[in-house]
Parts: sequence; structure tokens; C-alpha cells
Amino acid sequence: MAAANESIDQVQDTFPSWAVFRSDAGSFYATRRGERLSFEEIGTGLQQTVCADDLQEFLSLLREQEARRAAT
Repeated sequence: MAAANESIDQVQDTFPSWAVFRSDAGSFYATRRGERLSFEEIGTGLQQTVCADDLQEFLSLLREQEARRAAT
């Protein structure tokens, strides 16, 4: 279990504007920290919360969201 916690800690360090956690079922979740998206922002593809079943997909989603945020 320590390895899972370490990977979550690394993701949190890499994406500090997101609150990151792993569910009991093993899925990865992140929600924006201190930011509430408007309907317009959601319409551009930004998401308040992202989730994935594996770490690589999760990191890909977070990178995509960071790129979308930077483009707005």
C-alpha cells in the first residue's frame, strides 16, 4: 500500500492545484482545489473532477486539463 500512497503523493506534488485521492476500489480521483468552474468553462471542456482506473490514464487527464486551463 505504501507504493500507492507514494504515487498519489507524487501526483499531488506535480499537480498542486488539484486535490488527489484514490478510492477504496482503486480508482484515481482529482478535483480542482479552491476553484469552482463556470458553466461556460465546463462548456470548453474543463472538468471540476476527473477520474480514471489506472495511473497513466489519470495523469493524461490531468495534463489535458492543465493544458485546457492554460489555453483559456
